[in-house]
Amino acid sequence: MTLFRIPRPRGEFAPHPARRMRLVATGMLVAMAVVFITARATVHLHPAIGFVQAFAEAAMVGGLADWFAVTALFRHPMGLPIPHTAIIPRNKDRIGDTLALFLRDNFLTPAVVARRMRGMDVAAAAGRFLASPSEGGGRLREGASRLIADILEALDQERLGGMVKGAIGQRLRAINIGPLAGQAIEAAMRDGRHAPVMDGIIHWADRTLEANEHLIRQMVQERAGKVLRWTGLDENLANAILSGLRKMLADMAADPGHSLRLKAEEGMAKLAFDLQFDLETQAKVAKIRDEIVDNPAMQRWIEGMWEQARAGLLRAVRDPGKAMAGRLGEALRQLGGTLQQEARLRLVINRFVRRAAVGATATYGDAIVRLVSDTVRGWDAGTVTSRLENAVGRDLQYIRVNGTLVGGLVGLAIHSVDMLFQG
Repeated sequence: MTLFRIPRPRGEFAPHPARRMRLVATGMLVAMAVVFITARATVHLHPAIGFVQAFAEAAMVGGLADWFAVTALFRHPMGLPIPHTAIIPRNKDRIGDTLALFLRDNFLTPAVVARRMRGMDVAAAAGRFLASPSEGGGRLREGASRLIADILEALDQERLGGMVKGAIGQRLRAINIGPLAGQAIEAAMRDGRHAPVMDGIIHWADRTLEANEHLIRQMVQERAGKVLRWTGLDENLANAILSGLRKMLADMAADPGHSLRLKAEEGMAKLAFDLQFDLETQAKVAKIRDEIVDNPAMQRWIEGMWEQARAGLLRAVRDPGKAMAGRLGEALRQLGGTLQQEARLRLVINRFVRRAAVGATATYGDAIVRLVSDTVRGWDAGTVTSRLENAVGRDLQYIRVNGTLVGGLVGLAIHSVDMLFQG
């Protein structure tokens, strides 16, 4: 499966310019053949017909030679497996590799990217566009929007979604959650922000105790001896336990200095310390983190998040005017004005963009080159041939036309010289 899908050509049944020129070139060749046959049959009628015959004969030879040369690029002439024909289909993979190497050597090296971006003021251009998106940028914005939308729709969503999920999962696994959680707990305890959490835990324990009172009574009754059950003391014992637990929870809720509450805070402080400095605790947290990331529900959530982001981006690029409206548009316009006014900010942004581009080229340049090469390798040979022929075929058919005309003129000149020497 390749990352890029080749979209179906639009207007498939409309005459392509290359096809029209092919018909013109072939028509000229046929016309020269007809003229040659006619002139050869009537050359005895008048000496001038000899010039016509010479022109048509040489034009026919030139047209046939150029037809063979042009056709040999894309297929076997007349289906015959002549050596060194069908050059493009036979060398499709090599063409992809050469294209990828050309892209790498001329565009995707850090030195080239740095040199090309040195004179670019990306921040100022972005500022002008954000401040006045409708002034001279309508066609640019619409074109860029269509390009982004076409790229997003052309990408293989199954493979791209897998890449996005893999990248997000890799980023999540790279986060060392232990120290972050430990620092968060430590900061919360230092500022007293842990107290509401502790109160919530105590209230939750009280509600849980009330909801499960019957279970405690049943447990006491099952574990009490026959004498206690016969005298009814098991009920008194259960009431005492429940009353003691309720009083303990009430005292913890009312007294911030309660001994059990302080013990719990001491445990939280130890947990914060272990999360930051104890490798074993950090390893346990990392294991829990990886299990959460690998959970199918978490994977579905990540996939849904990517699909929502992609759908939102598609909506934005398909309607750029709407995306620039409202508070978001106003904020973007203010940002554009700031970028135009603050030279130091532009300098920082341009330096960051340049370094980011150079860094991305150094990191992902080879991957992009492999992507181009693998994509071309994955294309069907007939598709590549058809695309290239439609792209450059019109000019190639002009070669056939020019070959026919030049051949005819050369034949006419040779015949004229021959007649001159004979005369």
